Amino acid sequence: MNDSLPPSPPAQPRNPLHGLTLERILTELVAHFGWPELGQRVPVRCFTHDPSIASSLRFLRKTPWAREKVEGLYLFMLREQRRAGRA
Repeated sequence: MNDSLPPSPPAQPRNPLHGLTLERILTELVAHFGWPELGQRVPVRCFTHDPSIASSLRFLRKTPWAREKVEGLYLFMLREQRRAGRA
């Protein structure tokens, strides 16, 4: 009988998404861009028609391609914020 714990996932010190929830990512994107621009950048119905965090989270959790676009936009936003901070 093996009583050892399962191996812990490897640390991801270089991954800016590590430890962030999808809800936090979405909330920060909405605060930065607003729903209208978010709907233009990632054209999905949950961002353009009666948007809410809850409905968007439900959709993004079921739709991997849309989640990837949202995560990519979040990384783009972080890069832009870093560049603006250096200027």
